[in-house]
Amino acid sequence: MTDYYSDFFRVVKDDPDSKARAGVIKTPHGLVPTPAFMAVGTRGTVKAMGPDDLAKVGCKIILANAYHLYLRPGLEVIKKFGGLRRFMGWEGPILTDSGGYQVFSLAAIRKLTPEGVTFRSPYDGALTFFSPETAVMAQRDLGVDIYMCLDECAPYPAEESATAKSLDLTLNWATRSRKTWDPSLGQALFGIVQGGFYPDLRKKAALAIRDLDFPGHSIGGLALGEPFSDRLTAIETAQKLLPKDKPLYLMGLGQPKDIVAGILRGADLFDCVLPTRNARNGQFFTRKGKVNILNARHKDDLSPVDAKCHCYACQNFSRSYLRHLLQNHEPLFSRLATIHNLTYYQDLVTQAREAILAGSLAEFVQEFEASQTSGEPT
Repeated sequence: MTDYYSDFFRVVKDDPDSKARAGVIKTPHGLVPTPAFMAVGTRGTVKAMGPDDLAKVGCKIILANAYHLYLRPGLEVIKKFGGLRRFMGWEGPILTDSGGYQVFSLAAIRKLTPEGVTFRSPYDGALTFFSPETAVMAQRDLGVDIYMCLDECAPYPAEESATAKSLDLTLNWATRSRKTWDPSLGQALFGIVQGGFYPDLRKKAALAIRDLDFPGHSIGGLALGEPFSDRLTAIETAQKLLPKDKPLYLMGLGQPKDIVAGILRGADLFDCVLPTRNARNGQFFTRKGKVNILNARHKDDLSPVDAKCHCYACQNFSRSYLRHLLQNHEPLFSRLATIHNLTYYQDLVTQAREAILAGSLAEFVQEFEASQTSGEPT
């Protein structure tokens, strides 16, 4: 690792009673206080949100997807703008997924080999070959701050032998990605710990990824339908073996209780489509649990979605009006609902960080758990 990455991540304060910590990730395009939640902008846009909206709700870093941007509009288009940030008008840091999730989610239209993966484009059916080297170079050309190795996520459930085979492929690709990555460019490459829900395989993965000496690490293959207890075991097994002076990212983990549990187990970065996707479908995350705005009880409800929320939607509009917008398929609904949900998520990680710094994390967790179980029915 070059000296450039010596101050890439700094732990500001550890919580004495858990693995939680407050930290700062330093990127060429801004600091990211951690714990942090990344809004998902797969194709270079967080659905229904402009860059100004993202800044106002408190986003410090967003996530995009290299595979989708590689296909459309293509790297040559984005390079003409000087990178993804200028192309989409976002001034802050960006992390990109390599396309590893698409290896999992597009299994029906891809062919996997030790060399890489051939996808049939979901846009026009054309064949595209993605290798670990292709993924690194594509993310480099997008000009993002943090990018991921290409990996394979084993489905859940999966036999141990199949999970072990998948892990061997991921580790081989991680080695090739590490060799392709150029640290002198100031972009950070994260290794991904897979291994399914077999502790020995998670240990093998964590040790191998640790030894490759990436600037940061992530844990993948979570929230695939496994029991919550198995999810926590997978996180804890890997976290114990990964260096504590590097950031840890839990990929795709986005239920509020998952985020709080992840913070308690030493995670620094999170992402998920839940706050944006659920917003578009009428579900709001609040300090009293989830609110489904189409429920009849909200037809003439003059109150905001969350009386304690400071977001633009809660400060200006009623549940009744929001329900009316969704019933009539008005585009404004998606923007207002997404503003609210992303504000909730940003507040959640910000308040967790503040609690760590103040030495009151246990009280924060207690209040969070009570609020999620005592709220209104959804």
